[in-house]
Amino acid sequence: MFLDSFVLGFSTSAINYDMLINLGISIGILFLFILFRNLFTKYVFQLILKLSRKTPTDFFEQICLSFERPLGWFFIIVGLYVAMDYFPFIEQHNALFLKFLRSMIIVLITWGLFNLSSPTSGLLISFNQKINNKIDLILIPFIARIIRVIMIAISISIIGQEFNYDVNGLVAGLGIGGLAIALAAKEAVGNLIGGVVIVTEKPFSIGDWILTPSVEGVVEDINFRSTKVRTFSQALVTVPNATLANEAITNWSRMGKRKIDFHLGLNYQTTKEGIQRVVARIEQLLRTHDEIHPDTIMVAFDHYNESSLDILVYFFTNSTVWAEHVKIKHEINLEIMGILEEERVEIAFPSRTIYVSPQSNELYQTMGSFD
Repeated sequence: MFLDSFVLGFSTSAINYDMLINLGISIGILFLFILFRNLFTKYVFQLILKLSRKTPTDFFEQICLSFERPLGWFFIIVGLYVAMDYFPFIEQHNALFLKFLRSMIIVLITWGLFNLSSPTSGLLISFNQKINNKIDLILIPFIARIIRVIMIAISISIIGQEFNYDVNGLVAGLGIGGLAIALAAKEAVGNLIGGVVIVTEKPFSIGDWILTPSVEGVVEDINFRSTKVRTFSQALVTVPNATLANEAITNWSRMGKRKIDFHLGLNYQTTKEGIQRVVARIEQLLRTHDEIHPDTIMVAFDHYNESSLDILVYFFTNSTVWAEHVKIKHEINLEIMGILEEERVEIAFPSRTIYVSPQSNELYQTMGSFD
């Protein structure tokens, strides 16, 4: 009896000892793969990245950068699979464990492709350049987000099938639920439709300077819900697509030329000959200026104002850049000032002339005698 108890206790101790050894080996293998992952990321991956940068295109570099973190986690998954061969509590070929590992690999692949399809990754921009910019820049972030949504949906469906989940029922449920959500979220649906309208009609592109009743600035991004515009004071304004699609949009970046028009008010003492000489010289100045668009130049005696004779000056600059436009306007104004000085014509200023008739003067003197 004592001998049986001793043998049983020794066997139990041996089993516990073996379990602890296997558990230690399993944990050691996992830590070894974690260490190998760090070494791979620090040395091997950096070497691969340097080699990819020497290729004619940056395609391989984008792939390496997109899969950098998923690849690091892949080493942990492999280490976890190898460690399970010694893990005493779960078998390596356990069906649920293998499904979990396959699902994690699917997540890592989706993660890498998700990073690769980012609008900032440059992959879609490089592809657009290869096809001679047939895709508008405003479509690139929109297409990237659609690709991402599709990839996530496919990944979820594959993982669901891996765990024997009826994906068809999920899709049907999403269809019914989607109708309810659409009815409950009219604004979100309106913004989505507004985004589609903006993308299809393309009233502006990324980097364009636009003016609307809501905002003025440079377009930075467009997504399913809103458009982001950077104002000239460096504030970032987010405008809902539904609002933007229903507003008048002026795209200053697509101007072929930029307008300058003003009235030049001359003194009423200016003679007819003086006006004709000033008009002729200003028109000659505009037609011979290299930065003035030659098609539409108008200089004419426009109308009689209360205190001035107004000359209309109407023309366009070739450059649409705001700073260059202002510089040209500055030069033209100085030249016109020189013309007026040479012709001895003065600029009018608001004034009133009061005429006193002789009868009024006599009446005033008569009233003064009664005093």
